Amino acid sequence: MHEVTRRDFFKLSGAVAGGLLLPFEQGIIDQIPAFPLHKRIGEAITICTYCGVGCGQIVSAADGRLVNIEGDPDHPISQGRLCPKGVSLHQLSTVGEVANPRRLQRVMYRAPGGDRWEEKSWDWAIEQIAGRIKATRDANWIAEDGDGRPVNRTEAIAALGTVFANNEEAYLLTKMVRSLGVVFNENESRICVTSAVAAGGESVGRGPMTNHWIDLGNSDCVMSIGCNVAETFPVAFQWVEKARARGGKLISVDPRFTRTSSAADIHVPLRTGTDVALIGGMINYVLENGLYHEEYVREYTNASFLINKGFGFEDGLFTGWDADKGSYDKSTWQYQTDEDGIPKRDETLQDEDCVFQLLKRHFSRYDADTVCSTTGTPKDIFAKACEAFAATGAPDKAGAIVCSSGAAQHAAGTQMVRSYYILQLLLGNIGVAGGGVNGIAGASNGLGCTLQGRLFNALPGDVPMPAAADETLEAYLGRVTAPAATMEKVISPWTDRPKHIVSLLRAWYGDAATAANGFGWEYLPKLGGNYSFIPLFEAMQGGTIKGLLAWGMNPAVSGPNSGALRAALQKLEWMVVADLAETETAAVWKSPGVDPAENQTEVFLLPVAASLEKEGSLMNSARWMQWRYKVVDPPGDARSDLWILNRLVLALKELYAREGGPYAEAITNLTWDYGDEPDVHRVAKEMNGYDLAAGALLAGPGALKEDGTTSCGNWLWCGSYTEQGNMVARRDPVDASGVGLY
Repeated sequence: MHEVTRRDFFKLSGAVAGGLLLPFEQGIIDQIPAFPLHKRIGEAITICTYCGVGCGQIVSAADGRLVNIEGDPDHPISQGRLCPKGVSLHQLSTVGEVANPRRLQRVMYRAPGGDRWEEKSWDWAIEQIAGRIKATRDANWIAEDGDGRPVNRTEAIAALGTVFANNEEAYLLTKMVRSLGVVFNENESRICVTSAVAAGGESVGRGPMTNHWIDLGNSDCVMSIGCNVAETFPVAFQWVEKARARGGKLISVDPRFTRTSSAADIHVPLRTGTDVALIGGMINYVLENGLYHEEYVREYTNASFLINKGFGFEDGLFTGWDADKGSYDKSTWQYQTDEDGIPKRDETLQDEDCVFQLLKRHFSRYDADTVCSTTGTPKDIFAKACEAFAATGAPDKAGAIVCSSGAAQHAAGTQMVRSYYILQLLLGNIGVAGGGVNGIAGASNGLGCTLQGRLFNALPGDVPMPAAADETLEAYLGRVTAPAATMEKVISPWTDRPKHIVSLLRAWYGDAATAANGFGWEYLPKLGGNYSFIPLFEAMQGGTIKGLLAWGMNPAVSGPNSGALRAALQKLEWMVVADLAETETAAVWKSPGVDPAENQTEVFLLPVAASLEKEGSLMNSARWMQWRYKVVDPPGDARSDLWILNRLVLALKELYAREGGPYAEAITNLTWDYGDEPDVHRVAKEMNGYDLAAGALLAGPGALKEDGTTSCGNWLWCGSYTEQGNMVARRDPVDASGVGLY
């Protein structure tokens, strides 16, 4: 073997370099093969489907398959970074040279008592599913309740999911099931962070994430409680690290020593479920040491409001507790008001009946000894955490709380998260850069889907569902509409609920929604009780629910007490599952100990497109709306949720137009004009809304009217798709604000 010395290497290198610089003979040049200057692959931008951070990705495809995926350097949140799951996203579609072998590529059918799947066509499946829905709905229609009030609903069909579909698909799923009169209508958020949403609603009017991911970088102290953000949301954790690089601190509150704890300045260990005691102690520390933001507390919270003198707290219970009913009579839970109904105030915060003094008395019980004996937290660590986070109450400081399912998924989850808000309001950390209570979601579009009315008690835009007592539109509006504000600094979107519901009905029923018929008020089903996740499965177990639409949700695994849920699923007459792969829910007849021959549930398993295989919008945990583009076609016969819903509703409309049925008008009059190959942009425009007289897209929710001259499928989306184009698809990497507001 010839050895090349260092001198020989440089001589050879020089010769090669000289060859590159000197001209070749033309004949030699002609022998060099030509190569293209552009990639033969196509690139598209998309948003990761794995969690609520909403990272940007650049995806490349060639010859109908994915060949590369990388972080989008222009994306404000992720800035080119991806976590291991994000890097592997292409595997949902392609593994090596072929489609992912776990993906469903054909419509599958399991007959009652069958022990195997059978391949079917889409035409056959749509016809059969539409027939099952109609037969079940018609045979179990409830026109009036026991008091003779019109309710127009069915309790025999349930709909579950989803938190991974695009907003437009989730919106159409809600539109379909509500037109059918379905009231058992839930998604994953009910068993995830709904308790945090309830706490946020009571505290600041909205939940769960008050600020955004980039804003964590503006914080002087971040407290992670009920989550392990460094490990579960690693790309977002870069903003916590940037805050620390600026001199900020990180507090990790966790029974375990996690990766977040290892990166933290202070790790606060505590016994599981003792968050209220710990945060109560921090609240007491702030109050006793005068570390609250006095101007903020006085001017921007209800701390100065005077409370009814009959209100009190004793032996762990507030006034009005009824032990027999297991609930409170809240008649004493009222403000003292003047003759105009405006709450009385004491701006000195000294009146014994003001909220501030009541708060001080309530939390005085949470002294350090009591807190640490309850939580098991060492006193010195508790003191350090209190000192570090309470320092953010200074006017020039801000502190953020980050929480997730570890806080929300407790019997007292709402109370836990409510305590976080109380602490943040005292410190003036709500509504400021670097502050907030940030309840993070683990699904890419959990918030967006839920705001399309994917919970039993809500219509799109978080508009309350009508109840049996709401016999007229006027009665409903009288119950759900907030009175016009009579105080300074008070703003409520609920004063505009007449505009929201009328515009929604016009979007759903078009010319069939007129002032004469209450804009189609009778078409909406009316609730008669609690139809949430657990009551839904109790009704399934009891035989009330006959059919289930499980859209991108696998309750046999994700729900509590999976054994009981699987037993309930086996009571169904039929089930439709739309998913990427065979799930435990679809294959419940294969469960351990189950004899397929004895299980009579008919199952339709529909193959759906993954996120890279369709176009549409989604919303991350921080309410950032983003648009993702289709990169490749789905494998085999898989289709987008949009396509499936479109085909199913068109089949139902045709079926009811031909055969009729109880309150068929709610289906036949439903507007549904998205094309044979449904156009997601048409759906997005419907959600945004129109000025019906001008035929123009609305510029924002301020243009909505209650007289029926505007339509809007979801008032929160009004302004998302205007005459200027698709606002969600805008991309501008310039941060003019300086605090991450792109």
